[in-house]
Amino acid sequence: MTAPGARGREAVMAYSGGTIDRASNQRTDPAFLGATLAAPGARLIPMWQDRCVVSGEPAVPAILAAAGAGAGAILEAAAETVFLGLDDDGGVFAADLSPLEESRAVELAGGDRALDVRGFVGTLRPPEAALLGYARGMLYWNRHQRYCGTCGSRTSSGHGGHLRSCQNPQCARLHFPKVEPAVIMLVESSRPPRRCLLARHRGSAPDGFSTLAGFVDVSESLEDAVRREVAEETGVVVETVTYLASQGWPFPSGLMVGFRATAVTEEITVDAEEVIEARWFTRGQLRELAASRGRLGREDSIGRYLLHSWLAETR
Repeated sequence: MTAPGARGREAVMAYSGGTIDRASNQRTDPAFLGATLAAPGARLIPMWQDRCVVSGEPAVPAILAAAGAGAGAILEAAAETVFLGLDDDGGVFAADLSPLEESRAVELAGGDRALDVRGFVGTLRPPEAALLGYARGMLYWNRHQRYCGTCGSRTSSGHGGHLRSCQNPQCARLHFPKVEPAVIMLVESSRPPRRCLLARHRGSAPDGFSTLAGFVDVSESLEDAVRREVAEETGVVVETVTYLASQGWPFPSGLMVGFRATAVTEEITVDAEEVIEARWFTRGQLRELAASRGRLGREDSIGRYLLHSWLAETR
């Protein structure tokens, strides 16, 4: 059972492009969840402190049959078991083994080490990376929402791990998983020759230039966030802002929204806090930067897509 809808020419980033049916209308039913976990096709993804249990080289993530011999011990040891959804084979669950020592968690899951999904995402197909990112994000949220942010009382899990309820009757607040939206943008000059604006952030290598990015403020549109972040960090004023693509970024709960922006001014004044240097790059200079660094942006980052898509244009 896969998620409906054709993607056509849509750009699919790492940790996006998932095909699992999240079964939102069914996960509220405890009987459905119990039957799904007990069904022959159910599988379990064990994780330890936000890392996947893996084996071999290249790394292969442990995904166990829920009815298998070792799954019972994992379910018993897990601090939280979250229902992720359904695929053609059955239900998929994630189990958080964080309370255990790492060696014990790895042993229970039949792996040989625990590894951040970012460390081997290049070997995964997009649906696999999306599933592991989803599991990571949901377990992280449950682990960090054990207490109510309003009254401080303990919360309990519901809806297959997609709801936590405050146990204080006077509060009884319901907590749902949240994402933190951020904008990431390639700023382009309005005058020829075409150039893009890249910045070097504090702590970056001398040639560590990258696209600008920042979190969206309260009551701020995505486009206004682009304009504000560019002006704050570089002093450059941008006018036209065009959406390009988005990426789920479960580290821990981000949503990266990618834009192309056109500058109306070109003078640079960095903020000297987050950004310590910013420069305009022609396409030729950007190719030279990529050659000297051996890559242009993280393999799993939407920033890489923004840069390479701009380089591929001929205008």
